[in-house]
Amino acid sequence: MGLLIAAAAAPAQQQVLAPKDTSALHPPPGTKVAIVEFADLQCPSCAMENPVILQAVEKYDVPRVWHDFPLPQHNWSFQAAVNARWFDTKSKKLGDDYRNAVFANQGNMESKDDLAKFTQQFAQQHGVALPFVMDPQGKLTAEVKADQALGDRIGIHETPTAWVVTTHGFKQVTDFQKLYSMLDEAGAGQ
Repeated sequence: MGLLIAAAAAPAQQQVLAPKDTSALHPPPGTKVAIVEFADLQCPSCAMENPVILQAVEKYDVPRVWHDFPLPQHNWSFQAAVNARWFDTKSKKLGDDYRNAVFANQGNMESKDDLAKFTQQFAQQHGVALPFVMDPQGKLTAEVKADQALGDRIGIHETPTAWVVTTHGFKQVTDFQKLYSMLDEAGAGQ
């Protein structure tokens, strides 16, 4: 039953963007292939595709370059992105673990209060004390807004939007079921 629901909820294939700004569409220094993704932590399609991306990253040992793109219709996604950035300050792995946990538990969160309770539980489970104010100087908020502005410059209008990027170019992932073949074509895992 769950598989049928997930399949029925699968997003239509995305239209290929002609990025107006390609500055982010390259692998990190020292790597030849990566997945560059713009996502919203409250987006059901992002949550649905997250396991596919995680498995691809593990199988091909490629970096996942995360960019936050909280959509305005989602009431807690911006705060979740700021929270993830705070966990990143403790360790990149902890920030990524938080993102993955948010996706896995997204259906249990309807409000900012639900997100705050989830975040507190996540911190306790990982032995981290949350500060009274998550982002007192606004630095993390500015980082999320910078990612949003970058996404706007690229021309992103939906999430998840991702590319397989190489040192020679990039190709948008319009169907996440084809991610492995795209990585194979890009020479990942070689």
